[in-house]
Amino acid sequence: MGRAPGKVGCGGYNTMRNELPMTELLTGTLEPRSFDELAVAQPADLVFGRAPRPVRCGLALELGAGHVVPEINFTLPPMLIESGTWARVQEIYAGILDGILRRARELALPGLMVEFEHLPPMTAEPAWGAALTELLKSRLVQAHAQWQLPCALRVTVVDLRDATRPPVRRSGPPWEQMLESFQQCAARGADVLSIESTGGKELHDVALTRGDLAGIVFALGVLAPADMAWLWDRITEVARGHAIIAAGDTACGFANTAMQLVGQKMLPDVLAAVVRAMASVRSLVAYERGAVGPSKDCAYEGPILKAITGCPISMEGRSATCAHLSPIGNIAGAAADLWSNESVPDVRLLSGPAPIASLESLAYDCRLFNAALGRNHEIELRDLHVESDARWSAQAALMTPEATLALAEVIVAERTPYRRTLAAGRVAVRWLDEAHVAGALTLAGRERSWLDRLRAAFDELPEEPAALFGRIKARYGELFDLKAYDLEYIA
Repeated sequence: MGRAPGKVGCGGYNTMRNELPMTELLTGTLEPRSFDELAVAQPADLVFGRAPRPVRCGLALELGAGHVVPEINFTLPPMLIESGTWARVQEIYAGILDGILRRARELALPGLMVEFEHLPPMTAEPAWGAALTELLKSRLVQAHAQWQLPCALRVTVVDLRDATRPPVRRSGPPWEQMLESFQQCAARGADVLSIESTGGKELHDVALTRGDLAGIVFALGVLAPADMAWLWDRITEVARGHAIIAAGDTACGFANTAMQLVGQKMLPDVLAAVVRAMASVRSLVAYERGAVGPSKDCAYEGPILKAITGCPISMEGRSATCAHLSPIGNIAGAAADLWSNESVPDVRLLSGPAPIASLESLAYDCRLFNAALGRNHEIELRDLHVESDARWSAQAALMTPEATLALAEVIVAERTPYRRTLAAGRVAVRWLDEAHVAGALTLAGRERSWLDRLRAAFDELPEEPAALFGRIKARYGELFDLKAYDLEYIA
């Protein structure tokens, strides 16, 4: 397995030689990166627990350095979040993490990432998110001091910018609250910063429900990458200013929306699979603008990002069923460096609080991953994860190591986000068709018809975004404002 010269460090715990000079990582002097070749070029090298560019973050936590680490995410039970309940909110968060850390010690975890994913009021009131960040980090510091648990705190800020229609993306109170929230959380103990950003979603949601490829491609290939570049320049600046990690984004609002609509029998599986392949392009932009991983757990495009950037990735699958169902519960673990439960509310189960039960599921999954790595059987275990899912869903079929690398290769071969999005979509359609013909993917008649429809639709799409805007303007022009993306020149 190829390795970078060292690790990317953060948070004052860097003792390794970095792939990039630390002064550049933290001062913001790096120019945007352009990925034009793969960091992982062979299927045998795309495996869980190892990344070409490992990350060291927080309290001595190493990711992608030869083992898989649990990432636990938890939230409140159903309740109001307001000044009158704020003391109770803090009490609940403290109690959840105290219980998690007790169980983590009993299970002898090799490390732990805790994700504090804001609920909207916690970003809208930056002081609230910051207070909870400090509360959670203090407990991790104590655990590390008392029993040397390698650990880190990921803070995920909410994208509030959909408050108006069409959304205003680059100014106004929602953006100001988000920026202040990033800054305060970074100052109060966050080790890793993430977001589930939504630029382009105002168009994508409507086009997706209509099955309209032109609108989907414009959202994913034009609007979303423009927003990602602007947004991640600012997130990276905050992270560097506080000597912490800008981690990564997720196409959750796009590809996972499609996945859930498939589960509700509202969309074809092949459309959701193609959307996920294309959505990886907009998620890649975060890394071009300074993110270094670990990627966000609900970014099922993570393996493509790992193949291109070499950064460690967080994934979720069979042990995230408390949050949502999916057709990719095993294959999602094939290249994971963090293994996440996605999120779970603090409710009581027969075994105990749900967050502690989720941690235990993750812990035993990670024990198996790490036992395989310790015996050099990781390829065998990875392939069993892949084989168990790949033929049963188009979304799973595009997550095999071979499909992942095929998509990654055509993405880096193109120079613009729009052309990359087209290339990924076209290869996804071809890969699914060939997998079905070869008997490696089972597709019902309706799915095969949709695959033919998508192929024809891609053939009709123009090679430049301005021409595509001319086609969709009448249908969707009122949904988004090009000025909000600095894309007026397209019109």
